[in-house]
Amino acid sequence: MKVGFIGLGMMGRNAALNIARKGFQLVVYDIRPEAVTPLVEKGATPATSPADVLDQVDVVVTMVFGPKEIEAVVRGDKGFLSTSCAGKYWIDLTTSSPQLMRTLGTEFRSKGGAPVDAPVTGSVDAAIRGDMPMFVGGEDVHIEHVRPVIEAMGELRKVGEYGNGYVAKLVNNQLWKIHAAAIGEAMVTAKLAGLQPDVWWSVMKGGAADSFVMQHDVPSIFAGHYDPSFPLALCLKDLSLIEDLMNETGTRGELTRATHDRFKEAASRYGNDAGEMTVCKLIEDDAKVELRVAGDWVAPWEVKAPTA
Repeated sequence: MKVGFIGLGMMGRNAALNIARKGFQLVVYDIRPEAVTPLVEKGATPATSPADVLDQVDVVVTMVFGPKEIEAVVRGDKGFLSTSCAGKYWIDLTTSSPQLMRTLGTEFRSKGGAPVDAPVTGSVDAAIRGDMPMFVGGEDVHIEHVRPVIEAMGELRKVGEYGNGYVAKLVNNQLWKIHAAAIGEAMVTAKLAGLQPDVWWSVMKGGAADSFVMQHDVPSIFAGHYDPSFPLALCLKDLSLIEDLMNETGTRGELTRATHDRFKEAASRYGNDAGEMTVCKLIEDDAKVELRVAGDWVAPWEVKAPTA
């Protein structure tokens, strides 16, 4: 299979590199020409538009910012629907609206294509290593056809029909962001009450308080960079989508709305480009304490890529 990749940001670039490492011929496109260059230097072929990518490949992978951007990729003047989709497979990794994506998937199918949704979780280090958990929805025959491409990027987790991947991703991020907002309160409380952050962390892991945030994200607080590889702008986009989904389903959402408000406050104080865990820096700064811990904390974006 010849594979296309559209969206070469921090996560997308590394996912595309892992596809190339598995020996697939790769065609790439991004609205930022400078994002394409590193992939071309690794042997990828540049394209001029989403339609140009689709014309050249058997399978196209997309990973863009959000709903507006993926809609442009599909429905834009030079989007997928402007050219032949017959016999083409589309794997989308974008965090987006399930309602919108089910509509776009239907439109892609109506032109002879096969859509598979595969939004990812983890962080940029998982993208670099190629072990991102991926919430994969779609027809089994389509998923099995593109399984080698998906498994070049991460771990395939089936979630049922097309569109369910977006649901899984949103509720995954819902819990992730609630944990992130709450953990700062717990850390600062512990320190003010006499329990040092490194001791607190060592005894919390593995117990009832454990989570991905505890294991993976707390070191970014200790290091003081708060992980800018996942900026607050993305957190706010995801939380807006989560609230939209909860409104559509009529679900109570007091905790989610409080979390969204906390992230908005962090963005207002530190800027949209600040790292996701600055939601905890708010609590530190207001309490006038620091949660730095000396140590060799490897930043997620510094993880080494596979050699083969």
